[in-house]
Amino acid sequence: MRAWLFPGQGSQYVGMLRSLVEAFPYAQERLRQAEVILGFELGRICFEGPEELLRQTQYTQPALFVHEAILVELVRELLPATAVAGHSLGEYSAFYAAGVLEFEDALRLVQLRGQLMAEAASHQAGTMLAVLGLEDAVVEELCTRLSSDSEVLVPANYNAPGQLVVSGSASLARAAIDAFRSAGALKVVELAVSGAFHSPLMEAARQRLAEAIAQTPFHSPRMPIYCNVSAEPLHDVTQLREALIAQLTSPVQWKQILHRMYADGIREFVEVGPGKVLQGLVRRTLSDAVVRGIDTAEDVRRLQRP
Repeated sequence: MRAWLFPGQGSQYVGMLRSLVEAFPYAQERLRQAEVILGFELGRICFEGPEELLRQTQYTQPALFVHEAILVELVRELLPATAVAGHSLGEYSAFYAAGVLEFEDALRLVQLRGQLMAEAASHQAGTMLAVLGLEDAVVEELCTRLSSDSEVLVPANYNAPGQLVVSGSASLARAAIDAFRSAGALKVVELAVSGAFHSPLMEAARQRLAEAIAQTPFHSPRMPIYCNVSAEPLHDVTQLREALIAQLTSPVQWKQILHRMYADGIREFVEVGPGKVLQGLVRRTLSDAVVRGIDTAEDVRRLQRP
């Protein structure tokens, strides 16, 4: 069985989407539709950058979703999936791929999500750290011990064995770097993000996003969606809606998703979207899985060749 995986923030790059738009009329039409909905020139930002602009949350998130949604339609019949999952923002692409959200509805939610996250980040200084080489339990215990009523640090992304991203107050996170190193971390890296995503510092954004999600039509999925907050395959529309709302302040259970998919018989994993981040995480987590990626027009053409 095959699963599609959709990447989130950090996978964007200047030049993304260009080859698809130049090669496929469908991609050009979809981008044009997206720009009308968004109210800005998404294509120009994707194609030309600069990187600092593309990296801004309110632009990154729509860029990733549109790139991934276009790829879904280009490869749906060529490389069909039996299940989907998306890493953080990529979960919106998974919902689209499974038929839960229509393109316009998903894009509007993604745009709002990016705006709300950027706004929340501007009000509370936060950041994220990638902690490499420690057991999850050690990182979790340190986060609990270092946090206080005024400053928080929490696990945010369980990416792969020995790779856990933590998120929280900027001052506390930076002060905690030495604590993680003293506990035996091989490496601690502050990520180039604008806020403490997947942490309680996103609560204001979560509340306002929840209102929009509650008013958005959801359809029954055509295939199971392994959701970030539980790593469980969900089919029920009410549960899917709740999972998407909870995701903003909850950790991404990515390693757990991969293990659950594998236990359910999935052996092939296709990263649908820009970059190769998720392919690397699959290889680190599941040693015998078949892994590939679909990103550019050439990747699609390769599937089209007899």
